[in-house]
Amino acid sequence: MAQYSAGEMAVGDCVGGDLKGKDLIMNPNKALWEKGDFTEIAALMRESGEALVASLGIKPPLRALDLGCGDGTTAVPLARLGADVVGIDIAGNLVAAGNQRAAAAGLSQLKFQEGDACDLQGVDSHSFDLTLSVFGAMFAPRPFDVAREMVRVTKPGGRIVMGNWIPNDPTSFVSQLLKISSSFMPPPPEGFVSPMTWGVDTHIIDRFGQAGVSSEKISMVRDTFHFISPDKNPTQVIELFRRFYGPTMNAFEAAEKAGKVEELHNQLLELAHAQNTNAGGGTAIPATFLRVTVCL
Repeated sequence: MAQYSAGEMAVGDCVGGDLKGKDLIMNPNKALWEKGDFTEIAALMRESGEALVASLGIKPPLRALDLGCGDGTTAVPLARLGADVVGIDIAGNLVAAGNQRAAAAGLSQLKFQEGDACDLQGVDSHSFDLTLSVFGAMFAPRPFDVAREMVRVTKPGGRIVMGNWIPNDPTSFVSQLLKISSSFMPPPPEGFVSPMTWGVDTHIIDRFGQAGVSSEKISMVRDTFHFISPDKNPTQVIELFRRFYGPTMNAFEAAEKAGKVEELHNQLLELAHAQNTNAGGGTAIPATFLRVTVCL
């Protein structure tokens, strides 16, 4: 089994433990992702979301599920390519923002709704040609249930595509940001399963294997996402994470109680400046992730 640092394991205190209840209200992930305004972070990810969707080779007619969709960083481009798309997210504020984006873009074939990736109640089996989850379902607290549900709702002959952050990867900006942030948090609860395990091949094979998928049908490659802002420097980008990204917000609250706010802030600033590739005053931070494709 892969080893994880205390920081990566402690992300659990940011994203919730191994939940037993099905009620969305009882799921701490809901409170976490509704705490800030992830649309402010998603604005940095639009170009890469469009590029990832373009690489999927979408050919309508096609029905797609975007799981852990946020406000539509990948759901909107999917719909623009002609797919009939359902976006599901646990955060009600992001669902509302996604429906507003769809309406403003005139995308009548795109609908956002609230739901839990661990238990897709009301979603029929074998409903989708493509199930996509980019940095979304990996944060759900019961990974084996997530794998089972993604397989259940995808049609035979369809695809599941996931984008997952990789633990301990120095070129993965968000992995490092979460690692730093969570090192200022209390230890995770007993039974917690780190979301970073979705970036490890053996865990992916095991989870989909228990959902009935053989390893021969699973492929994994390293890919790169970019956080891009021509008018914000890395210091301003870190400020966005501090104000609007739930895990980082929680970390600053814990750091404040411990008198370590300046230490946390300096570490995050150092990370952002070190990984920024835009020398012109804006921000362009590449972030390595694991791209997983499951063919059913």
